[in-house]
Amino acid sequence: MLLCIDCGNTNTVFALWDGEEFLCTLRTSTHHARTADAYFTWFSTLLNHYRIKPDISDVIISSTVPRVVFNLRVFADRFFGCRPLVVGKPDCQPPVPPRVDAGTSVGPDRLVNAAGAHDRHGGDLIVVDFGTATTFDVVAQDGAYVGGVIAPGVNLSLEALHSAAAALPHVDVTKPAHVIGTNTVDCMQSGVFWGYVGLVDGICNRIKGAYDRPMKVIGTGGLAPLFSTGEALFDTVEDDLTMHGLTVIHRHNKEHT
Repeated sequence: MLLCIDCGNTNTVFALWDGEEFLCTLRTSTHHARTADAYFTWFSTLLNHYRIKPDISDVIISSTVPRVVFNLRVFADRFFGCRPLVVGKPDCQPPVPPRVDAGTSVGPDRLVNAAGAHDRHGGDLIVVDFGTATTFDVVAQDGAYVGGVIAPGVNLSLEALHSAAAALPHVDVTKPAHVIGTNTVDCMQSGVFWGYVGLVDGICNRIKGAYDRPMKVIGTGGLAPLFSTGEALFDTVEDDLTMHGLTVIHRHNKEHT
């Protein structure tokens, strides 16, 4: 079994892959001070709840929060007796190297999304990932990550609006019934929802114009299904794209070591 761990700025996701399917996907908040023992206590408790007996032989980690990687390494070594692959490190390479400016460090989450998307859909892709930031990853025909766009995440924008304007409440992200709000909450929800629909549509169209060839747009991340209801933004929405990408990178490194 392969344990895939995706650590983002807000949440950390663990998924157990048996070679054919994901047996479970578990989510916890990201915290740099969480110890290896704390990870194992949480992880084993939930596996017992789902009556899953893990036989983990390999671990792969993608983390946009460098400070958590050490404890995740200890977690893998102490409890499963394996040295984990960490995306972005010299001993863990994507199937196709990114083509970006010299000296640029590409986020591991973007390498993983590119690998997973290319494995499923081929090249000439835009991957839109709704996380703490909203990212747009451009994947070339051969599977290389060749650049993209980073915008503030939806929830981050809402929190900033609520923090900076004392009279504005915190609201949930949802599709409003009408574009024109008739109260403060409706106005804010409309601004965020339709504002991000416009942002995604506009950026994807500009990328397509710059790329000068047909491209498929893939939505992923927690809010992708919600925003897919606004307009025809995506050709497909995949909630397990990142985890699939981790299995692709793991397989590539096992076959080439």
